[in-house]
Amino acid sequence: MVEDLSATQLQQAVAEAQAQYVSRNPQSFQLHQKAQQYLPGGNTRTVIYTPPFPLTFSGGKDATLTTVDGDVYVDFLGEFSAGIYGHSNARIKKAVVEALDAGWNLGGHGVYEKLLAAKVVERFRPSGIELVRFTNSGTEANTMAVATALHVTGRTKVLVFTSAFHGSTFVFPKAPMKSTTTANLNLPHEFVLAPFNNMAETQAIVAALPAQSLAAIMVEPVQGSGGCRPATREFMHYLRQTADEQRAILIVDEVMASRLGFHGSCASLGIRADLVSLGKYIGGGMTFGAFGGRRDLMELFDPARALLAHPGTFNNNVVSMAAGVEGLDIYDADKVASLNATGVSMKKAIQAILIDEGIYPRGPDSSWDLIEVDSFHRPTMTRVSTSGEADAEATAESFKLVKLPLMFVTGRGSMLNLRFSGPQEAQWSALFYHHMLQNNIYIAQRGYSPLNLELTQVDVDAYVSAIQSFVSKHKTHLRALS
Repeated sequence: MVEDLSATQLQQAVAEAQAQYVSRNPQSFQLHQKAQQYLPGGNTRTVIYTPPFPLTFSGGKDATLTTVDGDVYVDFLGEFSAGIYGHSNARIKKAVVEALDAGWNLGGHGVYEKLLAAKVVERFRPSGIELVRFTNSGTEANTMAVATALHVTGRTKVLVFTSAFHGSTFVFPKAPMKSTTTANLNLPHEFVLAPFNNMAETQAIVAALPAQSLAAIMVEPVQGSGGCRPATREFMHYLRQTADEQRAILIVDEVMASRLGFHGSCASLGIRADLVSLGKYIGGGMTFGAFGGRRDLMELFDPARALLAHPGTFNNNVVSMAAGVEGLDIYDADKVASLNATGVSMKKAIQAILIDEGIYPRGPDSSWDLIEVDSFHRPTMTRVSTSGEADAEATAESFKLVKLPLMFVTGRGSMLNLRFSGPQEAQWSALFYHHMLQNNIYIAQRGYSPLNLELTQVDVDAYVSAIQSFVSKHKTHLRALS
């Protein structure tokens, strides 16, 4: 059945989907209500809250999650990239158990941190990591990287980009900003905001800065929370050149994007960062973060030299260290290539659906990866690659301005995001989220679907099929607004 939804009908469709959700998940609802007595909104992690209440899981195995209501979902969220190994990898479990059997909270150096450091440096050296330090999260890693840049340069300004997310204290929504009721608790640095993937406007912003004021440039090779928007090779090389010219520190946030290349995204793009932040899967899916980079910068943290301090009770905790050692062996070069290939195949299949149903107004090479919906001067337009996949070779010359479709898919390799545009973006995202749940597929409400190693071809086919049924049901309205 094809439906043509007005704005009012769309709101009603979301309300009906949420009502079905409430009926299906009574135990999750009860636990959420009880949790509100002890947690604000029953929540201790904003990103996993979804209205009317989030699912509560009783466990996970391989690529599936089971709720307290007994429903089993195929996991296409993978703990926002940290769960790349699935939920029950036997090798990681064995490594963690062996580490715990030897005791924990040792309060001193252990063997595992030395093994993991060697693996991280050897693997990500082509991206710029010559020495590394471990942290508890990607947020902490980025905090330390920025603090290091400010100390070394003696300057105060940090160039960041629209729609970037570098942790809970480094959040930069797209511009121009619409009214919002949610505040970001950013650290009080002198951030300079520029449009992502837009060299011309970024050049103008940098040129307007006072001389010798720029301490650092911080960028994601793929904006994970910003909709899986890949940076072009040209843009990344421009930032490398700008950092050199300004004598600033180039910080590349690879907390998510390092999964896209065996040696990291910087190496794939042909640059070396001054500092790189890591996290997510590199700790074997456990609590983990890291920052590393040029030897001269990282040697400042040598305790024997007493120049910069970096304490942290759990920086070298045995669980994350042991899991990370095993995890990096599991996610080897072949696995990286295979998972990326699956993502590319999925993306092409989704694009084919959107083309066949008339949602994309162009031919089979359509790709809306490199969108500029948050450009300071073109908030309703986008740049689209005319050469197919928005890969590392894309340059400014391969773009042209087009109207953004209402529904589209973005991403690079194993990082995918099904997205919507327009004034009803949030309602469409909610409707799609509940549609996928009704098909027993778990994703982020914003459409983020990073792949994990436990997914099968059957799972992938089910995901694509669910998108087909959603588009078939709503194609009349989706066409009308594209």
